[in-house]
Amino acid sequence: MTLITSPQTGTCRCGAVEIEVSKAPVMTAACHCSGCQKMSASAFSLTAMVPAEGVRVAKGEVVKGGAKGPDLDHYFCPKCMTWMFTRITGFEALVNIRPTMFDLTDAEVAGWATPFIETMVENKLPWADTPAPHKFDAMPDMDSFPQLLAAFAQRAL
Repeated sequence: MTLITSPQTGTCRCGAVEIEVSKAPVMTAACHCSGCQKMSASAFSLTAMVPAEGVRVAKGEVVKGGAKGPDLDHYFCPKCMTWMFTRITGFEALVNIRPTMFDLTDAEVAGWATPFIETMVENKLPWADTPAPHKFDAMPDMDSFPQLLAAFAQRAL
């Protein structure tokens, strides 16, 4: 399994905004909350949590949309409105990237787009299953994150 070919460049649907990622994700997730269902127009949203210093807008500019503070901000392409990433207050060290923006090889998809955890499973549509080995009815307890990060780092590569 390949985590990332550095750097990896992803785009919004129209190509006006490019995001460059130069660090491997520290966790991947699928969120089933009703907000993510509405934002993604799907059963869940996918996230690759990447160290903030490994993420940059390489082309264009992003705008805030969807949820806008105080707890988190969603960032979009201003032209096509693709949801590109999320920054969460209190977790400034990480950026939650939408991994489907990248042209990933099958090995890369397995490494950093396949969810390792599922959150808000209490809101999951009955047919929406993922291969995530860790499932949480709500958000994981903050005390469990060190163990989850360690388990993600140790999974079979």
